[in-house]
Amino acid sequence: MSDHQPKRAPASWLVSAGRGHGVGTPLNVPLVPASNFVLGGDLAYARDDGTPTWHALEHIVGGLEGGQALAFASGMGAIAAVFDLLPAGARVALPNDCYQGVAGLAQAGEAKGFWQVDRISTDDTDAWLAACKRADLVWLESPSNPLLVVADLVAICGAPRKEGTMVAVDSTFSTPLNLRPLALGADFAVHSVTKYFGGHSDLLSGVVTTADPALHAALDKTRELTGATPGALEAFLAVRGARTMALRLARAQETAMTLATRLEAHPMVAVARYPGLPSHPGHALACAQLGGFGAIIAFDVEGGAEAADAVCRHVDLIQHATSLGAVESTMERRAAVPGQEHLPPGLLRLSVGIEDPDDLWADLDQALGRLAALR
Repeated sequence: MSDHQPKRAPASWLVSAGRGHGVGTPLNVPLVPASNFVLGGDLAYARDDGTPTWHALEHIVGGLEGGQALAFASGMGAIAAVFDLLPAGARVALPNDCYQGVAGLAQAGEAKGFWQVDRISTDDTDAWLAACKRADLVWLESPSNPLLVVADLVAICGAPRKEGTMVAVDSTFSTPLNLRPLALGADFAVHSVTKYFGGHSDLLSGVVTTADPALHAALDKTRELTGATPGALEAFLAVRGARTMALRLARAQETAMTLATRLEAHPMVAVARYPGLPSHPGHALACAQLGGFGAIIAFDVEGGAEAADAVCRHVDLIQHATSLGAVESTMERRAAVPGQEHLPPGLLRLSVGIEDPDDLWADLDQALGRLAALR
């Protein structure tokens, strides 16, 4: 267990961690826009040693996850750093339903002969247990992006493995407030800091946390050599955003439950996908292993892709935009791309923000109502 492990509740840790405590020190973590430092101390060059602002962000995340965190320039930078640890010709187990960025990275590496990729259904626990005995990297998401399928992380992360097998969990949707993969036995917990930690659609950053000092050192060397370092302003904004993450997530996932329940009953919605719904196939598993159901809803609109695009055009309060996890609600159609041909044509992914739930529902209802008028 890391010495960064919080001795307070997560909400208190988010507010207090990383601050100076001496008399006269700044109350807030300063933005340190420095590339190099006067020699003789702990810091010399930022790409190698980081900065006080990066360290504050890493302290916050590492404490929540129970390990040592390393911040990167983006979520994809963090993901790529984990893949960079693989030996040539490695075998990777990847969910069928996963973030299209990691799917694209895996496919590009496979095409160059870097590794072999096995795609597995997120909820096929037996297949994942078998993968733990043959793969070099087991990559998981739960709930998955974008179909919100729930994996049995307790079983998979704790399963017997081939020697050297690494297990990584992209926990961006859940945040450490709802899920702590390292405590379940995973080697890495990965987050796009851009999303819930930042929370305001104004930064790009990623983070990887591990409790293994050797893996932390290897990731640190990868970051140093590839230069995938976070910007000074981005790290500062991520620290500031983290202070309110517990409040934002609690409000957003409460609203998400309300909206998902109403969407499930709407005549223009074929399927509402949200782990908090009792009808969700992974509901019982989500109740057992998640601290909350999150603030992402996926739903299939009657009428396919054309109808889904129309809903996106006609919402007003909800922003038609990509990404997720911010104070504003955003929605986009998740189109099938290579490696994700299984996605339904009318699939919409809604990231619920902190607006009034009745205003959000009124916006969704009027946009869906336009489809009913066209039938």
